[in-house]
Amino acid sequence: MSFLITVVTMFSFWILLSGEFTFILITSGIVASLIVAYLSHDVFIGKADIKVETGRVLRFIKYLPWLLWEIILANVEVAYLVLSPKMLIDPQLVPFKTELKTDLGIVTLANSITLTPGTVTVEANKEEFIIHAIWQKSAEGIISGEMQRKVRDIEGEESV
Repeated sequence: MSFLITVVTMFSFWILLSGEFTFILITSGIVASLIVAYLSHDVFIGKADIKVETGRVLRFIKYLPWLLWEIILANVEVAYLVLSPKMLIDPQLVPFKTELKTDLGIVTLANSITLTPGTVTVEANKEEFIIHAIWQKSAEGIISGEMQRKVRDIEGEESV
């Protein structure tokens, strides 16, 4: 079952990112998805219960629009910083504690932070994250913990 979930997930991302629906691209997507799933389905899904994984996938899909909105807002903020005649840039390394317990949660949060313009994950582990923020407002947004709470929801009951 983990193989099938991995194939469907990989192919869905392939279609989403390619943006074209020609025979060759769809065929290439299916072949690539099958190869990737064969090589990584144990890592991607593991031997977990399908009901737990379905809930996690649905929570992740719910998380994506929120993350996209945060990325858009951060893009506007970074554009403001770059175009502002004042030098508002105040780069800083910001450590913060995390309550995330699974590798999935840690990787999701680290990638979400890095995808958000103005912030980069420098180090991530089960106790602490260190991020680089381009200015204080970016750092405060991460430290507030909203993104971490949403990622903890994706982790589900494993995080308790």
